[in-house]
Amino acid sequence: MANASKKLFIKTWGCQMNVYDSNRMSDILSALGYKTVDTPEGADMMILNTCHIREKATDKVFSELGRLRVHKEEKIAKGGNMVIAVAGCVAQAEGEFILERAPYVDMVFGPQTYHELPEMVIKASNNERVINTEFPIISKFDHLPDQHTIEGSAAYLSIQEGCDKFCTFCVVPYTRGGEYSRTAQEIIDEAHRLVDQGAKEIMLLGQNVNAFHGVASDGSIWGLAELIRNISEINGLERIRYSTSHPRDMDDDLIDVHGEVQKLMPFLHLPVQSGSDKILEAMNRKHKAEKYLDVIAKLRKARSDIAFSSDYIIGFPGETEQDFEDSLNLARKVGYASCYSFKYSARPGTPAANLQAALVPDHIASERLKRFQALINEQQAAFNKTCEGKTMPILFDRKGKKQGQVCGRSPYSQSVYVTGNDRLIGNIIDVKITEAFDNSLTGDVVTQDDLL
Repeated sequence: MANASKKLFIKTWGCQMNVYDSNRMSDILSALGYKTVDTPEGADMMILNTCHIREKATDKVFSELGRLRVHKEEKIAKGGNMVIAVAGCVAQAEGEFILERAPYVDMVFGPQTYHELPEMVIKASNNERVINTEFPIISKFDHLPDQHTIEGSAAYLSIQEGCDKFCTFCVVPYTRGGEYSRTAQEIIDEAHRLVDQGAKEIMLLGQNVNAFHGVASDGSIWGLAELIRNISEINGLERIRYSTSHPRDMDDDLIDVHGEVQKLMPFLHLPVQSGSDKILEAMNRKHKAEKYLDVIAKLRKARSDIAFSSDYIIGFPGETEQDFEDSLNLARKVGYASCYSFKYSARPGTPAANLQAALVPDHIASERLKRFQALINEQQAAFNKTCEGKTMPILFDRKGKKQGQVCGRSPYSQSVYVTGNDRLIGNIIDVKITEAFDNSLTGDVVTQDDLL
């Protein structure tokens, strides 16, 4: 094995897919002698795993690169060397620009190419600048090591990548490519390895995870529902989640599995983006608000204790006050446990970026976002309040903010704080919820004398 003293620093932005990718990059580079560290000081390699979804994503990358450049110069001054790499969706979209503007960057590679890291690192170590933003014919998953980095008792498992939906505001089809599903057996094998390493909860990931259509060992095609049924049979796995979903891909079989598989948590992130049919059409979502409500109703019929989160874009080009009111009304009808909402910002290269004449003035979009978030905050606080007095199974995964405190996740993904021993971490323990706050819960452990 290569020199095991080399230090690797990875900074990750964006979705859980990027977190998964960063962990797999760490797995690959460990075979080259790299050990992941928490700070960039003294690192031999630094990777920024980027996301192109948020506003001014590229500016934030260059700002961070400026800070990392200082560390590289300090290391070189001491006779060492440091490889700086930019990965992920910003790298995919703007690779040439990054290398041109930041000549101290050694490697730029897209999210479909990190299985080629060993070859890229060798080239960069020989002072060859590397750019790799191809969409390989052979899946990167075919080349990943069985070794898998997980943190705590909850793990991510990527089952599907890319998107064929082409929403007009979204860069994913251009940075992640078309929809691709891994084989069912490949996923099940990885799930077994994660459980063997201590995972009690697995989050199945995909840009459109419920569009999953993986080939099974008998040649049949499994949807996400059948995959969940099979994964739920793994001994030692206690919880299953999946994200992110599209309303168009919530078929009846997937809805039914929410009522069949108790290991599937009663909490679903189902982005709608707008409550206005006019805006949904402009976004190319290809569903209407009524269809979304129909899916919500079916899920609640299948599992009465299910709760929802969503994504909304406020101030999309052409949005009128009535369109915004439609979004407020849809949110009121659903009643979310939590929700993410963002003011629209154009992503370069997307169709919506060309709708300059229809842009909503910034001050109006900001005011609407403030009103929308006030509603969501009210709904989240109300949902948390309904948990008071209930006894809930909590998967403890980290220390709390205070001395003698530990924190875990409820079935609804809420942070739950209790006074208890660190031995609770890694276990699912019943907790009686005593108080609800806007963003978290507190409670008392139902007696577990051997762990307290």
